[in-house]
Parts: sequence; structure tokens; C-alpha cells
Amino acid sequence: MAELGSGELQAIVEKVVQRLGGAAGGSSNTGSAGSGPEICSSGRGLFADIDSAVAAARQAFEVYSTVPLETRKRMIANVRRRTTEYVDLMSRLAVEETGLGRVSDKVVKNLLVINKTPGPEILEPKLFTGDDGITMTEHAPYGTFGVITPCTNPTETVINNGIGMLSAGNTAVFNFHPSAKGVSGLCISIVNDAIVEAGGPENTLTAVAEPTIASAQALMKHPQIRLLCVTGGPAVVKVAMGSGKKAIAA
Repeated sequence: MAELGSGELQAIVEKVVQRLGGAAGGSSNTGSAGSGPEICSSGRGLFADIDSAVAAARQAFEVYSTVPLETRKRMIANVRRRTTEYVDLMSRLAVEETGLGRVSDKVVKNLLVINKTPGPEILEPKLFTGDDGITMTEHAPYGTFGVITPCTNPTETVINNGIGMLSAGNTAVFNFHPSAKGVSGLCISIVNDAIVEAGGPENTLTAVAEPTIASAQALMKHPQIRLLCVTGGPAVVKVAMGSGKKAIAA
């Protein structure tokens, strides 16, 4: 398989993003200071900085909190369908961009998380009765997650985390590994497009288009991020665990 140059990779990503609906953040307008989140032109859900990405995801959470559960179920079903349609492309681009793994293995891993990540079906309310009355247990969303993803399994992590967090009613802001920002951004665009197509709000998943160590640190310290989910090496996990926030690390 011939390797793609960086220009060719970007051209493919941009072409697919155009098919998915165009401008980032679900809008054709570019934001500016004081007028809302600053939108980056590279894909749906991608923003120029962490503050803008967090602001958009928080706005999405307010809308998402009012969405009926049946809509949430349709959203997740459509995310599974649409990511399956692009699984071959995402798998190839991940190998080309990162230089890691084999395309056939990436396809298997992507299909695994697409089909097997638990969705809203495991979050049904439960009722318990007894001598003292009735108790109902119902799961509630946590808010907006901050998510750090690796270069080893970039789209697999986005899909797995995205399905799980959205199923529980949360939104999320991603900081990708810089070595996988192209294919990871494409994956975010695909998922956002599927969500909107199924009747969900824009920007339930957002990301900074040009991720860096500094943007990851800003995300982990951001006051509007309630919970961290970090997939990576010991160094990034250590930073997350010392952030002062609740953190899920792998």
C-alpha cells in the first residue's frame, strides 16, 4: 500500500468533511472574540482553541439535556451506522497518519467499538419495591467530559468514548494526540454529522483542531470540565490524576 503524503491526507480529510456538511461547529460563520466560540474551518465540531471547544460543548449539553431518550437512542444507532460506513477509510488514514498498526487490524478494532460499546440500552431506570415503599434508580448525566486520546487507537478511542458518554447524556471535549489529529478530527466530524442527522444538537462532541501539550493541559484544568477520561502513557495519566478533577485513566 502506497503511503499518503501529508498533503494527500489532508485533502482526503477535507473532501470527506465537505461531504459531511461543511463548516465546523455546525455553522458557516466564523466566530470572533465576544461573539461566541471561535470556529475552525477544518471540520464539524472542531474549534480553534480549548475555550471555544468547551463553550460549544457546554452549550450543546444544555440543549442535549432536553432531548427525549428516544432521540438519544436514535442518535447512537445512527452513530454506529455512519461510522461503519467510513470504517475502511478511517482505518487506512489512521495507519497512514500515525505509521502504527495494520489496516486490517484497525478495521476489526473499529468495528468492535462501533458494535459492542454499550449504549443507552444499559441505562434503563430500575424500580425496587418493599415493605417501606418504592425506590427508583435512574442514571443522570455528569456534564461535559474532557477527553485525551492516543495515537495508537485514535478513532477507536473517539468512537468508544463518544458512544459511552453520549449514551449517558453527556457531552465531551477531545484533545487528540497530535500525531493522529487528522483522522481523529475526521472521526469527530462523522459522529457529529450522525448525531445532527438523527435529531440531536450540534457540537455534542468537540475538539481543538490543532492539539498540543498546552491545549491538553488547558483542557484538564478548565473550570467547566467536570470529569477527565484519559487514554495514554504514564506521563499524561499522572498529569490527569493530579489535576484536582475526577479522572478515568487507561
